[in-house]
Amino acid sequence: MGLEFVTAVADVEEVFYPDDPERTAVENAGHKHAWCAERYPDHAIIAADTVLDFDGRCMTKPSSMQEAVAFLKMLSARTHTVITGVALSRPGQQPDVVNVKSSVTFRALDEAVISDYFSKFSPLDRAGAYDIDEHGDMIIESFSGSYTNIMGLPKETIEKWLRGGAQRLR
Repeated sequence: MGLEFVTAVADVEEVFYPDDPERTAVENAGHKHAWCAERYPDHAIIAADTVLDFDGRCMTKPSSMQEAVAFLKMLSARTHTVITGVALSRPGQQPDVVNVKSSVTFRALDEAVISDYFSKFSPLDRAGAYDIDEHGDMIIESFSGSYTNIMGLPKETIEKWLRGGAQRLR
């Protein structure tokens, strides 16, 4: 987008609501935003958290390679929703908080495809154990909605906010 920015990794305890992916994403984005606002009060802040809604259950990052394999087996030949909670503010303002959703349908995956995918990509820091931008064509059949949302930060939402503020986000 051609913007100068500072990246800060918010040191917050993330919440996890197994049956409420939207709440999980929004609250985590809000906690990250608050952490950043406290440390960077004179900056515009964009904070985000991405989770998956799979059959009404919240999926976050896998805690091990074994769990990452289980995630991809579960997602195989199925469709899920990627939800990114985004909290945005200008200096001295309360954050605007939105959820952005995209759908992803996986190819049918077997052990060999999963093993090959993980030989090219480390899944442990990605919601759902995958990244559409890193060899996603190996595992993803199709998607709808924002590609950058599936990556973890919906560019279109950020652009709207930068151009027109909160009224354009809703």
